[in-house]
Amino acid sequence: MAEKHIYRFGNDANGNNVTETAGKTVDEAKWITGGKGANLAEMANIGLPVPPGFTISCQTCVAYSSAGNVWPDGVLDEIDKYRKDLEERMGKKLGDKGDPLLVSVRSGAPFSMPGMMDTVLNLGLNDDSVQGLIKQTNNPRFAWDSYRRFITMFSDVVMGVDGQLFEDALNKKKAEKGVKLDTELDADDLKSLIPIYKQIFSDNVDSKKYPEVVVGGKPVFPTDPYLQLRLAEQAVFGSWNTPRAILYRQQNKIPDDLGTAVNVQVMVFGNKGNTSATGVAFTRNPADGTNERYGDFLVNAQGEDVVAGIRNTQPISELPKTPGLEEAGKELYHVFEILEDHYADMMDLEFTIEQGKLWMLQTRVGKRTALSALKVAIDMYNEGRISKETAVTRVAPEQLDQLLHPQFDPNAKYDVFAKGLNASPGAATGGVVFSSEDAEKFKKEGKPSILVRWETTPDDLKGMVDAEGILTSHGGKTSHAAVIARGMGAPCVCGVEALNIDAPNRTVTVSGSDVVLHEGDVISIDGSTGDVILGEVPLIRPQLGGDLKTILDWADEIRLNPKRGRIMGVRANADNPADAQLSADNGAEGIGLDRTEHMFLGDRKQLIQNFILAEDDDVKKESLEKLGEAQKGDFLGMFKAMDGKTVIVRLLDPPLHEFLDNPRDLEVEIAKEEAAGKDCTKKRELLTKLDSFQEANPMLGLRGCRLGLVYPELNDMQVRAIVSATAELIQQGYHPKTEIMIPLIAFEEEIKQIRKQIEDEIKKVSDEYGVELDIPIGNMVELPRCAIMSEDIAHHSDFFSFGTNDLTQTCLGFSRDDAEGTFMPVYFDRKIVKTNPFATLDKGVAQLVDMGVRGGHKGNPNIICGVCGETGGDPESIQMYYDLGLDYVSCSPYRVPIARLAAAQAKIHSNGGPVPVEKR
Repeated sequence: MAEKHIYRFGNDANGNNVTETAGKTVDEAKWITGGKGANLAEMANIGLPVPPGFTISCQTCVAYSSAGNVWPDGVLDEIDKYRKDLEERMGKKLGDKGDPLLVSVRSGAPFSMPGMMDTVLNLGLNDDSVQGLIKQTNNPRFAWDSYRRFITMFSDVVMGVDGQLFEDALNKKKAEKGVKLDTELDADDLKSLIPIYKQIFSDNVDSKKYPEVVVGGKPVFPTDPYLQLRLAEQAVFGSWNTPRAILYRQQNKIPDDLGTAVNVQVMVFGNKGNTSATGVAFTRNPADGTNERYGDFLVNAQGEDVVAGIRNTQPISELPKTPGLEEAGKELYHVFEILEDHYADMMDLEFTIEQGKLWMLQTRVGKRTALSALKVAIDMYNEGRISKETAVTRVAPEQLDQLLHPQFDPNAKYDVFAKGLNASPGAATGGVVFSSEDAEKFKKEGKPSILVRWETTPDDLKGMVDAEGILTSHGGKTSHAAVIARGMGAPCVCGVEALNIDAPNRTVTVSGSDVVLHEGDVISIDGSTGDVILGEVPLIRPQLGGDLKTILDWADEIRLNPKRGRIMGVRANADNPADAQLSADNGAEGIGLDRTEHMFLGDRKQLIQNFILAEDDDVKKESLEKLGEAQKGDFLGMFKAMDGKTVIVRLLDPPLHEFLDNPRDLEVEIAKEEAAGKDCTKKRELLTKLDSFQEANPMLGLRGCRLGLVYPELNDMQVRAIVSATAELIQQGYHPKTEIMIPLIAFEEEIKQIRKQIEDEIKKVSDEYGVELDIPIGNMVELPRCAIMSEDIAHHSDFFSFGTNDLTQTCLGFSRDDAEGTFMPVYFDRKIVKTNPFATLDKGVAQLVDMGVRGGHKGNPNIICGVCGETGGDPESIQMYYDLGLDYVSCSPYRVPIARLAAAQAKIHSNGGPVPVEKR
């Protein structure tokens, strides 16, 4: 059977639903017809009014792109067949002079990518069919408005002509007529724009790139509706691989090989007068989760007007009260209920009202802020719509960053000089920038910025990522800036009408005040209130509580319940008492990694330098004693903060030279002093010693367990500090659960010898304090040989902790310090790697982890396995770690809440998914 490329949706001429994905769930269909196509089909299946159409599959896009933008065999014939079917269903034909069929051509990937790909509306218009539209509607203004919109959009989206050229022509016409709004232009005004627009097309289309539209040696706007359709379909496929779409996928970890579908759908018109309208809405508030109808609409407009922010919108709450739209507004409110009941989630939807008739153009699970995600999940559980497991899966772990990021200090005093719409919560402060390029430049210079725009477009995505926040003078809460900012968790204030932005001259004036902003001037924005403040406002990090605490408590209940599957613990990487306390406050069940080398910084650096460089044994001994006392004090504080919880202390890991001054800096200093006639004999001797500790490849040199074997007194000092602190706290009535970890083990004999050394020191301290001590001893698995030989090594180890930073480095041969700044960008561009292996667990490294876990349990059935590398806080990696059988993950204190949620979700996904609501 030939591969199917196209699927129809909606009703036939008799009103019967002929949707061809009716046997598939939305989740199944979205991989074929994309999210938009799958949801259009689903709305048709449940009886909602959906304009008929057909969808060209995502797989066709992949085949088309992979073949160098060549259509697969037979697809164009199949499209022609479905186009004819649509014409039959509607009783109209594209380009007809008497009663033309007009269609929209829209993208639709399996994952929502709002504003990233292309759309063409009003397709099928030409000089003949526009007359038919006038005849059928008896509305010349509407027809000419639709035609000029089509020329603009087709030229911009399909042919690459700068849309601003058409906007400039429109503004010139409005200036000639002395009006401010498009709606104030009459039919003759709009008709007069058509030849101007066509000339812009001819003057700016690349004839070599688009030979299909060349007539008589020059580009001519295409009148053949079938050519219009094919070019538009190709443009939508092509938009999958635009820089902005690729960047969006990178930011949201969407695979590049999914492709986008193309939805060809009968046009319905919101610009047919005051009984027509268009809008974008959410079934609940996407900013804070309040159970209210939320969104914007415009009377006598098309959908692009709403999201583009060209006209200021009206709130959706006004729709049922708007003359001529009352019944459609009431019907829309009923559709809100139907969609929430059907999907059991907060939905985002697009609609058009054509002369009082409601049409649904799209629905999808609504993007929301972390604050909204928490509230909606909890409310829907309390309403009995979803189970607790489903509620926990409804909050993306990455979203919690929004709640864990700074807010304005409530004690700060400041004056608000402008106010807009609170489009995306959170607070930010930074210098004003007017372009993506400037935002990128500020970031490279280490300076925070606020991107200030009239309204953002998809091409601004890079700047939106690099800026701390976004501020626009136009647009509503469903504008491009608002939607993208909420998805990224970036603060955003939209629709600040008082701002008069002069981007070319890089200034902003504020109506009604004498405030003038220039590039680099510092402002602050509050995306939760819509406030804009001159100058810097102090920011604070919020505490865990409220809905966040509820969801995290539910997550803990799930991941720590052995009846629902294997327990997945969450610990923190912390190196001092303050971080240990923060870890405990954020819900960590222990410390998975205490990097003792971080305790040697600051004033203590001189002590370790004295030990390394001194030739006198007494000096070395004195330095070690002082370091031991200092470390013991740190351990006392950490063990108290984590009383009753496991604290794994790793013995010294990095190369010794990291504690020494840079010899090259000393060499420059010597050269300057000798040039001034100073005697630098002693400094020359010091330089020789410093150089003797330099290694060609220090990350693979004298470090980790090798240090303890070459300098056993270092291990003795550290173990005594750890164990004596433990013993003292036990004497004081505390309950420390101390464990000692040996880094960089590769050979069985290494761990045998070092373990004996540690056990001997533990016994000495135990005898001195008269306290019985049970301190497990384990090792990091950060070398491939350790993973390969894990069964042998586990005979001498109580626990394994996978250090994925070094394990990734030694597995791939990538320098974790250099790779990202040298060849990794090329690897990303050429798709050799799809994710940063130091941020998300690489599949090859995962194989080593799997080998280590399985071998470890063979050598020691009671061994505990965890991870303490950077990937321990990455949700995607946490899923892999759960499936690999790890007992816990450990991450930075600030990512502990994220890891708690991700670990619960990993357990749910690996154990058959959420419990159905009826089994709550």
